[in-house]
Amino acid sequence: VCLFGSFQQGRDSPSLIFTQLSTLTSISISIESGKRRDGLEDMKLGVFLATISKMVDEMLFIFCIVLLTLSCAELVIGATQEPFRRDPGHPQWHHSAFQDIANNVRHEMRQLLHSRAQVPFQVPLEVNIVLVGFNGDGGYRYSVDAEKLGELMKKIFPSHRPSCMETGLQIDIEYSLFYNVIPVGQPELIAFEQAVKSNMVSAGSARETEFGREVPLYDVEAMKVEAIFNRLYTYLFGYEAGTYSAVEMNKPVPNAIFILNLDKLRMDPMTTSQADNEAIYAKIEELGAEDLQKQEGSYIYHYRYNGGSGTQVWLSSGRYAVIDLSAGPCIYGKIETEEGSVDYKTIPRLQYLLFPRNRKPVKPSLSQDTFTGQLSSLIVTTIEYVIAPDVRFETIDPASRLLVPIIVLQNHQKYNLFEPGHNYTIDVQAIRKEVVKMVQPLQDVVVVGGSHNLHEHEKLAVAVLKALRGQSIYETGKYGHFQTKTRTYLDGAILQDEMRHSSDVLAAGLLEASDPASLSKYFGTKHWPGRNSSEMTGSIVRNKPFWTILIPKSQEKRRKMRKLPHVYRSYGTRVIPVFVLSLMGVDSELMMEGESLFWASQESVFVLQHEKNSIPLSYVSETRRRELQPMSPQRHILASIASALGGLVAPYEKASHIHKRPLLNWLWASGCHPFGPFSNHSGISQLMSDNAIRNAIYARVDKTLKTVREITESIQSFANDYLRTPLGEPTRGQPIKSTAEMWLDIFYQKKTNIPPPLPHDLVDHLEAYLDKLEEKLVQLSAMLYDHRLEEAHQNSSDILQSARLNQQYVDQVLLLKRVHMNCCKFEFVAPIQSSQAFFYGEILVAGFIIYFLVIFFLSRRR
Repeated sequence: VCLFGSFQQGRDSPSLIFTQLSTLTSISISIESGKRRDGLEDMKLGVFLATISKMVDEMLFIFCIVLLTLSCAELVIGATQEPFRRDPGHPQWHHSAFQDIANNVRHEMRQLLHSRAQVPFQVPLEVNIVLVGFNGDGGYRYSVDAEKLGELMKKIFPSHRPSCMETGLQIDIEYSLFYNVIPVGQPELIAFEQAVKSNMVSAGSARETEFGREVPLYDVEAMKVEAIFNRLYTYLFGYEAGTYSAVEMNKPVPNAIFILNLDKLRMDPMTTSQADNEAIYAKIEELGAEDLQKQEGSYIYHYRYNGGSGTQVWLSSGRYAVIDLSAGPCIYGKIETEEGSVDYKTIPRLQYLLFPRNRKPVKPSLSQDTFTGQLSSLIVTTIEYVIAPDVRFETIDPASRLLVPIIVLQNHQKYNLFEPGHNYTIDVQAIRKEVVKMVQPLQDVVVVGGSHNLHEHEKLAVAVLKALRGQSIYETGKYGHFQTKTRTYLDGAILQDEMRHSSDVLAAGLLEASDPASLSKYFGTKHWPGRNSSEMTGSIVRNKPFWTILIPKSQEKRRKMRKLPHVYRSYGTRVIPVFVLSLMGVDSELMMEGESLFWASQESVFVLQHEKNSIPLSYVSETRRRELQPMSPQRHILASIASALGGLVAPYEKASHIHKRPLLNWLWASGCHPFGPFSNHSGISQLMSDNAIRNAIYARVDKTLKTVREITESIQSFANDYLRTPLGEPTRGQPIKSTAEMWLDIFYQKKTNIPPPLPHDLVDHLEAYLDKLEEKLVQLSAMLYDHRLEEAHQNSSDILQSARLNQQYVDQVLLLKRVHMNCCKFEFVAPIQSSQAFFYGEILVAGFIIYFLVIFFLSRRR
């Protein structure tokens, strides 16, 4: 009774009552055992104890039933009152689209390999669109049909083909997009509103519209509210957001786009009320015309990721991007440049849709198509720049070892960049942590750092001096007049050309100082066995990896590859030197080209650092210019390594083969990435890390498909040189087939008495190889869809190696056959058209003669 009363009064939890109940049960058991031991000594006491034990058992049985009923009720109530809770029976995320398109992928691969058709490699990609506050419970009580939005996205953007920033051309990879539109309920919406409200900080005032009034402005630190987005990600998909890398998980990992429509009145920072459990599940009433006009709440809030530029869209540290339609509007971009700028109407707002030009409100049902179209356009931009962006380089070195030496070249002794605890500190361990997220599976990584005096390396000092350039810019003065200004900058291409010969020497010295045991692993001595030496049979030469065939064979390219004076890179090693130029006594506004502090290529990286605290840029956010901090090189080092190592493209750049230049869109310039003037974070999101690993796989697949096309083109060229038709003889009874038909099947099936110019075993070998490659590509497409990047890495490496080997085999066979065909000569003779009219005429005359003879003899017999 006491236990039941304490539970009723709420003093004890069910778990504590169960503990007390177990204690009471043990007491009853001890009483029962005592009864059995002492029953013979005292019969009266035994009868009394037996009665007490029976009563206790009955009470325990009744109490257990009541307590279990109350506990189940409490669990049910708790389950309904707690958002983001995954109970048994929770809807699971389905990932099975590849089963529906497997046959289509196989058909496309067969067309690509056997018919020389220009068909890209198909990679299925699922895009999860999460709608928060679009069930008639968010801002303006607006509703969006999730099924209709998914169908529209499939119609207007069914596929996407990325491009290469280096070449400006599209790569041979095409995404087949599948959309899952997931609406979120009211409890999660209220939880989001409370989280955003609790992190609002006053930041002055801003204009509500382009020519509107000024209202209070609040900043929301995105890193603080990121935890609740991670809870929603786990709640929907069952994975921890950003906990593991894609290679470590090696299983289907979803990416998502969170689109929010919050009620600004419920999250008004001027009110101090908090939503209780009843408010979370209370029915949200419809709004009238006057209430709809008050939905903006007479205030504005922006997100800032790690203190970056104010925005209403940002890239998280996990595998999702956030779009908040209730935030903003935000304005940022480049001064006096229209391309890529974000203004009041870049992101769709329900205020402009429901109240066009401050007129009477439009019915939400009449604006569904317009808003869905605007939302789909925003989703397409997110996919092109964030989910499936372009690649920076056409090929990425698949080395098994990676060395990143951070070489500081300074012309002063004022401070040490590797000394911890300062704003100019280079944190090598933090950089290595981010680099590990972007490397290929089973790839060894070593990041070392060291300082050198620039005056001790005369050639490097001269290279820095040669790379200084000047440019004239025009700025608007105080009274609106243009003013000419000369700005000095460093040309990264000249720096790379001058420092190319000394990069590996400095890197070897740093590695020897930090880890002498790894020196022989990453570098070798200058001694190299001669051509006729018996050492050519050694293991080093015999075990050359497959990518050594990428070494240029032409004499012109070999001349450009100058030998290093002391060391050479061992096979399977990639060195990306990061030169940090720490300079004093230079121009206070000195930068690299493009108003940046770094310049990156596949071979090396250059970062500029000097003592100036800030440099004003030609970029503006709201009414303030963005500034660059050249004193802190950490973020720029990471951005340059990400570009050189993973081939990552900044989320505001996109290659255009039509314009033949990169197009800029600053919409996604803020978030968890180190690129651009609007970001302020020294880290790489998991979404971009996955793209870096995928870029290397795509580069190998793209190179494989181009190699296969080169093989087919070489065979076709040989056939065009030595055959009148691909069959070796004219085709009778059928029209002449184009060269894009199944050329290999024709060669393989056509058998004549004439010795074929191509040996049958070559055709047989190519047929078997292409069938095997077709199966490998289908498996690779399934691996990429399932996010099994470790297996996809091995698969892409194997097909690239086999493609190179088969190309060498075909080139050798064709070369021998060309030598054999040199003894032949071509004679062009006009074809003789043999007429068969006389032949058919003779048959006709003979038939008439036989007919008349038969008639003549029959008439005589009669």
